Amino acid sequence: MTKRIVVVASGRGSNFQAIIGALQRGNIPAECVALVTDNPEAYAIERARVADIPVVVVDYGSFATREIYEQALLEALKGARPDLVVLAGYMRILGSAIVRGYAGKMMNIHPALLPSFTGLHAQRQALEHGVKLAGCTVHFVDESLDGGPIILQRCVRVMDDDDEDTLANRILIQEHLALPEAVRLFCEDRLIIEGRKVRTR
Repeated sequence: MTKRIVVVASGRGSNFQAIIGALQRGNIPAECVALVTDNPEAYAIERARVADIPVVVVDYGSFATREIYEQALLEALKGARPDLVVLAGYMRILGSAIVRGYAGKMMNIHPALLPSFTGLHAQRQALEHGVKLAGCTVHFVDESLDGGPIILQRCVRVMDDDDEDTLANRILIQEHLALPEAVRLFCEDRLIIEGRKVRTR
């Protein structure tokens, strides 16, 4: 049965576009049934419209409290009936009700080789630490910050003259490969979570 994917994004949506492209090429046996965004100005919305993907805006700024926003976000996700929720540049920490509700069915892309450099400005952290390799990680989402079981990672070499932008741009190229690959493996029922580890069959 074709899997139902919901993508959640806050900004330009380049990783969302990578998923759209993989779906259109037939590389992922799934359908993207909705883009959900907390930002009514997100460019990801335009990408969804071009691809004829329904958009649900849950505008964070229009809610009195985070708790009310989270409830609305959860209802939006439930309404789309996803088999998989993909966080593709979603810039907020999700509450436990959403994370628990989609345990093993929600993945995130992070621009660092986890468990190093969690949170914001991962590329800056990598440069300040002087690492020689950086990269990106696709992982299942749990209640820790960027700490769920790792699905796959891709590396880039850190150059002596790198700044935050040049490093981020090279990592982003790898993100556009890694995230569709992880989504494909999930949709082919090939990912098995065993404690902290994810096995591919």
